Amino acid sequence: MWIAATLIASLAQTGRNAAQAGLTSRIGTMGATGVRFLFGLPFALLFLGLIALVEPLPRLNATAFGYAATGAVSQIAATALMLTAMQRRGFAVATALIKTEPVTLAILGAVLLAEPLTPARLGAIAVATAGVLAMSGSGWRRAGPGPAALAILAGGLFGLSAIGFRGGILSLPSGGELMRATTILVLSLTLQTVLVGAWLASRDRPALCGMLAAWRESLGAGFLGALASQFWFLAFALAPAANVRTLALIEVVFAAAVSRHRREAMGPRQLSGMALIVAGVVGLLWTTH
Repeated sequence: MWIAATLIASLAQTGRNAAQAGLTSRIGTMGATGVRFLFGLPFALLFLGLIALVEPLPRLNATAFGYAATGAVSQIAATALMLTAMQRRGFAVATALIKTEPVTLAILGAVLLAEPLTPARLGAIAVATAGVLAMSGSGWRRAGPGPAALAILAGGLFGLSAIGFRGGILSLPSGGELMRATTILVLSLTLQTVLVGAWLASRDRPALCGMLAAWRESLGAGFLGALASQFWFLAFALAPAANVRTLALIEVVFAAAVSRHRREAMGPRQLSGMALIVAGVVGLLWTTH
């Protein structure tokens, strides 16, 4: 089930990214980023309401709240660092070095959540991550220490956010995986909406007004973002976060396949990177069954 949830989340996230990209030129980067929180929250509340029709809400405790808050704040900080890295000649960095997240996740999961970190599992994660770096070319190596450090830190914070979300889900005392995942999703989005909304209201009101003016497009992006998050959180409820994020690397292969369908050239480096990603993902799935 976690494999299916991860693949659905990846597809929905691709749609959300496309919708956000369309909004960026109209309302700016921060405005388009805020859409995923401000317009995603109502849909997450709807998901939770529907599930609550057949299952009672779990009682929120301090541990779950702390984990969710850590995940929410880390995700916002990671996004800000990623955008900064991109602005400092870092597109290659943002698409490559941030993909070191699964390695960070594996280590954090072992330390914070006592999840087993076998040599075979860590090796599979490392192989898949190396494949992404190979496909990204040598641009990330020439990006300079500043952007590279920002991107690696962003990847670490993205990993910490996933650990926070999974920790929050596991800390709830009752409920099935779907209910616990959706509860933490709503809590996290609520915190992020308050934080990002307050920042936009005080520092970037034109972006906030632009989001409201483009409410139809924002609703579409918000729905896809909430849908993607719903399945990410469900996957986190079912499997270690490092496994989920490593399997998500397969989307790089999907993107390459689309490029090939469009007759865009693919050299030996891209093909070898794809082979490493597939090998790493297959190895990970083998070690978890």
